[in-house]
Amino acid sequence: MNSPLADRLRPQTLDDIVGQPHLLGKGKALREIIESGDIPNLIFYGPSGIGKTTLANIIAKETDKRLYKLNATTASINDIRDIIADVDTLMAPNGILLYLDEIQYFNKKQQQSLLEFLESGSITMIASTTENPYFYVYNAVISRCTVFEFKSVTPEEIAKAVERAFRIVGEEKKITYDIEDGVILDISRAAGGDVRKAINTVELISLAAKDGKVTAELASEITGKSAMRYDRAGDDHYDIISAYQKSMRGSDPDAAIHYLARLLEAGDLISAVRRLLVCACEDVGLAYPQIIPIVKAACDIALQVGLPEAQIPLADAVILVATSPKSNSGVTAIETAMADIERGNSGAIPRTLQNKHFDGEDQDVKGQFYKYPHSFPNHWLEQQYLPDAIKNVHYYEYGDNKIEQATKAYWDAIKGTK
Repeated sequence: MNSPLADRLRPQTLDDIVGQPHLLGKGKALREIIESGDIPNLIFYGPSGIGKTTLANIIAKETDKRLYKLNATTASINDIRDIIADVDTLMAPNGILLYLDEIQYFNKKQQQSLLEFLESGSITMIASTTENPYFYVYNAVISRCTVFEFKSVTPEEIAKAVERAFRIVGEEKKITYDIEDGVILDISRAAGGDVRKAINTVELISLAAKDGKVTAELASEITGKSAMRYDRAGDDHYDIISAYQKSMRGSDPDAAIHYLARLLEAGDLISAVRRLLVCACEDVGLAYPQIIPIVKAACDIALQVGLPEAQIPLADAVILVATSPKSNSGVTAIETAMADIERGNSGAIPRTLQNKHFDGEDQDVKGQFYKYPHSFPNHWLEQQYLPDAIKNVHYYEYGDNKIEQATKAYWDAIKGTK
């Protein structure tokens, strides 16, 4: 039985690798390191199917080192010790390159045990992870490695691999594939940045297209839904919700709707609703305070009807938030006040505001002396509300939008300020 097509097409040189021009382009740091032949301990960080393992294979070949592969989900330190036993033997005359996949699954003790091998130089380690290593890999390990981030491959780059895959399969089967216009790019887009998935799709299509004709309909049947990367506990999740809120904050309805669609395609209705509610309060806020109950109502409807219909009220609300005037004056005010509380800048509540019903004998001047604002013209009078220690502190600044400026003008007139 033949090995999978993705393995048969695995690149053999740096120039064969699809994507990662920021790392492997001419003159780029990682390429220069590899071509020097002096390989340090490395950590490759990025999603699956984009060339991390392939590059490790090429590095081992280029440096003539014996390559050992371990997966941290099943490996132990004893497995590494067994590999070390081959150092300076006929099994590995030019040294050992250990490729440790998914290093984030090693616990802290296991990662610490790696240090003795890294420090002694017994092995050269290339670790890979789909999670941010600065969150999941022990600092002492990171300090002894150089981290390189791999990016999802663009559809245009993946298309090169798809074309090559059809050509190779055609040569193997002695068939010239008649590929309908646009199908190559459709397959590339559906792969979600994963080159391996795109090649696997070509392999499946080649089995289904016995007559050699590859139509858009056939490709659609094989690819199904887009293989968009999304892990609710991973970086992709946080990247999408970050882009979602920042697009609304930045008043770009098209981008905001795009990221909403990505969240809904992944079935993450809760994140879509939560960030929308936060954005209405945090980024629109007092510039259009009526938006808060409007967005709340839209989110309630979305949660009540569920997907797919939830996309309708959410789309309305997202566009409304994105196109509304913006103000973060409320956020700034509470953040400044919270900072004061955390620093201990508070003090006793003024006696006029305390919930006092009687005066003790220790009180020299008896009486609370609170003045009821509604008993005065315009329902206002000057009165101290903050504690003595911070009585002159100023937290809130009126935003430069129509609503807050109208409110400012109202109070300036009543309070006699400019």
